[in-house]
Formats: sequence, C-alpha cells, structure tokens
Amino acid sequence: MVSTKAHGMIDYVLGVVLILSPFILGFATGGAAMWVPMIIGIAIIIYSLLTAYEYGATSVITMKTHLGLDVASGLVLALSPWIFGFASLVFLPHLLLGALQLVAAAVTERVPKESPKMSYSS
Repeated sequence: MVSTKAHGMIDYVLGVVLILSPFILGFATGGAAMWVPMIIGIAIIIYSLLTAYEYGATSVITMKTHLGLDVASGLVLALSPWIFGFASLVFLPHLLLGALQLVAAAVTERVPKESPKMSYSS
C-alpha cells in the first residue's frame, strides 16, 4: 500500500505534469487534447489542497472522497481521447497518466497515519 503522505506528493507532481504535458509533449493545440489534462491537473491540485491528509492545506474532504475523485478524473483522462475524439492526434499521455491515477487510487491507504481534523461536522 502507498501511504497517504506519498500519495499527496504524487498528487501535486501529477497535477503539475498534467498542466505542463501539452506544452512539453507538443499537443498544445487549443483543443480538448490540451485542455482536458490541464483542467484535470488544476482540479487535482485544488482537491488535494482540500483533502484531510498530510499535504492538504485544509481538511474539507475525506481521503475516501479524494480517492473517489482520483478514480473519476483518472477514468475521464484515460478515456478522453476517445470521448472527445482526438485519439488520432494524441492518446498515449492521456491514457498512461489516467491509468497512473487509477493505480495510485487503488493502492493508497484509505486513512492517513497522521489523522487531520476535519473542518466540517461529521
């Protein structure tokens, strides 16, 4: 199992990689191929900041919710070339990074070792 602390590091790195990938890999064409990873990267950073784990800035959402968001965004990212019709232009970065997100969600501990207090009533 991957600790929630390690998962937090992966979250922020993956978020930045997704934002920069269209420019680094040459598919910054202004279409869905560019915008899908950028939007998902921004979303990952935002919900990571809101997660009750070691690298969250505030404890608004649980780790369980965070991992559910990882699964949803990983599926959208992995399938986006076919959903949005740009697979003939580029698909491998989206597929691989989406699969990485799914694997990370599947193998991450569900409860942080250092249990932050949630900022909403349970």
